[in-house]
Amino acid sequence: MASSEAKQWKEAVKSEMDSIVSNGTWVLVDLPPGCTTIGCKWIFKKKLKPNGSIDKFKAKLVAKGFKQKEGIEYFDTYSPVARLTTIRVLIALASVYNLSIHQMDVKTAFLYGELEEEIYMDQPKGFVAHGNERKVCKLVKSLYGLKQAPNSGMKSLIKLFLRLASL
Repeated sequence: MASSEAKQWKEAVKSEMDSIVSNGTWVLVDLPPGCTTIGCKWIFKKKLKPNGSIDKFKAKLVAKGFKQKEGIEYFDTYSPVARLTTIRVLIALASVYNLSIHQMDVKTAFLYGELEEEIYMDQPKGFVAHGNERKVCKLVKSLYGLKQAPNSGMKSLIKLFLRLASL
């Protein structure tokens, strides 16, 4: 990277890879006969503060899910999402009853979904494992860009909520 912001971008990429590795998103394997891989790419984005200055540099590793074959590499893609009107009703109720509202964001939320399908991905450029150059990533957990990422992430979140509710 020759950019004047190279240091910040490298830190963002390292942070993303650290999250992926610590989550056990994939294991390196030999590609089984008859199987194909999907590629991946890096997406870079600057998050801005309200005044327009840079808040942080964000790097995201994205699987090229558009190459996935329906019925083989993915089945369910549906994930429930709250409608804006539902959110507005909740905010109105909180206002009427003087309730506090809390918001949260699960960093790398899509990476927590466990995969049921066998998906093989090329190793990301710049992170090919030395001595394992011919190996591919067998995805164990979801990754941004996969067709089933929203669905598998939601299933994992529901399991977590049910586990917490039983405590």
